[in-house]
Amino acid sequence: MIIKSYEIEKLKLSNSNIHLIYGNNEGIKEDIINNNYLKDFNGDLLKYDEQDLLNDKDKFISSLLTKSLFKDEKIIIVSRASEKLHSLIVDILDRGISEFKIIIKSKSLDKKSKLRSLFEKEKILVCTPVYEDDARSLNYIIQNFLRENKLNLSQEVKNILIERSGGDRINLKNELSKLKYLSISKKIINIEDTLKLSNLAENYSVFELGDNYLAKNSKKVSKILNENNYSSEDCILIIRTILSKSKRLLKIRNDIDNNKNIDEVISGFKPPIFWKEKDIVKKQARSWSTDELKRIILKVNDLEALVKRNSANSILFVSNFVSNC
Repeated sequence: MIIKSYEIEKLKLSNSNIHLIYGNNEGIKEDIINNNYLKDFNGDLLKYDEQDLLNDKDKFISSLLTKSLFKDEKIIIVSRASEKLHSLIVDILDRGISEFKIIIKSKSLDKKSKLRSLFEKEKILVCTPVYEDDARSLNYIIQNFLRENKLNLSQEVKNILIERSGGDRINLKNELSKLKYLSISKKIINIEDTLKLSNLAENYSVFELGDNYLAKNSKKVSKILNENNYSSEDCILIIRTILSKSKRLLKIRNDIDNNKNIDEVISGFKPPIFWKEKDIVKKQARSWSTDELKRIILKVNDLEALVKRNSANSILFVSNFVSNC
């Protein structure tokens, strides 16, 4: 049974004790687990990697069949799950083990995945796909945070936080926490405060690189690459930044294709585009067609998969990719 991340309240109506959460958005995974399973939980919490279970499957099954003398409640979290876990889940179902909650965290699973298919089809199982946060969901997180903490930020500051979060709510929440502590001593938080306080400000060259790649400024891209000594971790941020900006640009191009004026589209875009960005976004929109952007998004996804498989060569892969703008 599928329960989408935005309808997670349906978990309360579900009788399932095994929940597969798959996708690359670790922030949503943690939110689902913390808010729906661990909040006010006082039982046994056990954490495993998939390999731990596969190395001694019989011992794990035995532990599920043995009840604790002191605590009846048990939550088991399995990380880094893959197709190899399919047979174990089938075994648990065949044995009728249902006393404990089992949460399985996995990266993206394609439609042919046996594990994903099992959870989608079985009514006593639940699966939730978690995708990259978009601007709307990140803005929702900001609004909730500000309301809960009785804070106020200008729309320009909000836009910067969204832009620089890289589509990751964990990054966003970290930066919001810093602004919260700053607000104790400073009533009004401006753009300069945000840039100085945020760790992401140190990675400004990453966002500048993404912008100039999409603007096809090959000389500027080459200069940025030469002036910065990027790490393997930076490569993932570069990829996520280009992907996020490409998706935004695709929406802009779609509106332009519908016979809308480019200036009107950029001025009316939601969430609003920071005024300092408008010129380069306009250049980006004129540099790519809608079909070209769709192909670029696919290529960036492939690049991320390649980098994760070959981290030792990640800098070379990313440099070659952005150099061909």
